[in-house]
Amino acid sequence: MLNRRQLLLGGAAALVAAGGAYRYGLRHSGPGDEELGTLPRLRFPPLLDARANGTFELTAMPGTHQMPGIGAAATAGFNQAYLGPVIRLGAGHFRGSVRNTLGEDITVHWHGLLIPGDQDGGPHQPVPPGATWNVDLEISQPPATLWYHSHSHRRTGIQVYHGLAGMLQIVDGLDDERGVPNSHGIDDLPLVIQDRRLAADGTMPYELGMMDLMHGMTGDTILVNGQAGSVVAVPKGIVRLRLLNGSNARIYDLEADDNRPLHLIATDGGLLPAPVELSHLLLSPGERAEVLVDFSDGRPMTLFSKQDPNQGPGGMMGRFRGVLDQVWDQSFPVLSAIVDETLPVRFGRLPDNLGGTPATSPSPNARRRSFELNMGMGMMGGGPSFGINGKPFDLGRLDFTVPLGSTEIWSVSSDMLSHPFHIHGTRFQVLSENGGRPRPEYRGWKDTVLVTGRCEIQVTFARPASPDAPYMYHCHVLEHEDAGMMGQFAVR
Repeated sequence: MLNRRQLLLGGAAALVAAGGAYRYGLRHSGPGDEELGTLPRLRFPPLLDARANGTFELTAMPGTHQMPGIGAAATAGFNQAYLGPVIRLGAGHFRGSVRNTLGEDITVHWHGLLIPGDQDGGPHQPVPPGATWNVDLEISQPPATLWYHSHSHRRTGIQVYHGLAGMLQIVDGLDDERGVPNSHGIDDLPLVIQDRRLAADGTMPYELGMMDLMHGMTGDTILVNGQAGSVVAVPKGIVRLRLLNGSNARIYDLEADDNRPLHLIATDGGLLPAPVELSHLLLSPGERAEVLVDFSDGRPMTLFSKQDPNQGPGGMMGRFRGVLDQVWDQSFPVLSAIVDETLPVRFGRLPDNLGGTPATSPSPNARRRSFELNMGMGMMGGGPSFGINGKPFDLGRLDFTVPLGSTEIWSVSSDMLSHPFHIHGTRFQVLSENGGRPRPEYRGWKDTVLVTGRCEIQVTFARPASPDAPYMYHCHVLEHEDAGMMGQFAVR
């Protein structure tokens, strides 16, 4: 749990003046080895494997969820009180149904699925209270960790915040051949990371002040799979962590407390050709990453995160974040892992070849488009304003149309804050960041990329989307999306 006082101490970084720097040892301590054994074990979402009969059902429902130290908070979820099951799909045809028992419209966006626009679940496919949406999904994409969440017009932030989200996995049954762990909840661990702001009266309020509108809604408590203060039990071998940043706005920069490497095996769009060793992993809202961690030495580990680069005095695009991190360590624990030698060990070494598709060269004939992510202060005290290329989102305006089967190069830029940029119905490759080579975790297939400055991506449009059911492109800081940092396009 993040300590409120420690978060507020970030403002003291203003004391760093020219000619003098002081290092304050404020790294938030993780639990000690003895304490780890007393913590409750992390639970995993139930697995809803649709491969057996080709169908799955979701019910959006209200509920109450036990929050740490304060009691039960009013929440919402799919098939349960908070969050939803892990939906597992494979290649082929699947029929899903989404029933809404809440008191307002919802949608279910299949974030990362390559499907036509009328199945995408964006704001053009609302599910009214009491209604059921039936959707046919034709899956023909590589194995990947995806997710699903509500995407209601101007209500995405509050609905996801209160629990309308879950993980979705595409599998092909070949992980044993690859040498990749795949036993759900044992050595293949779905981890939905969120931060929430909890009140003493047992509520989880979603009340946006000016800073929440500017930076996005962040909280003082870290939840993993809806739980805080839990420890995950792992076998004494290689373990696969499927990491999903399900937060509304917080950016995580993850690293192990004992400096053991994180072996990246997959990004948003699927597997890499081979594992990539990382010392830390940046994960912005909407992004997923799969990493392998070696626990064969039997030692526990705690994943820490550095402070969100959009928060605090360095927040405006994090211009001073590098300096501040050297002076003011605001790292905090996200999740601890402890080895349980009663769990079966299936893999004792890292795989050599994952079989993922390597990056392709930039297309010389690709059409180019530019997108500027705009935020500023409204006139006459109207608060912050958001848009793309100077225009706030309009549900009735189609911004452009691209030819089906085409490839384009998009240049996406921001001069304030870092923005996770997501495109529906596609996957892309990051060509460059600020004119240089992309970071290692951006060298695989992506559908969301953190834009700090300028980013070039190569996008292929392989599924149709009509003007009546277009795809979205937007900032995945949900408060920015709801406030207008979004556009829409057709593919025909």
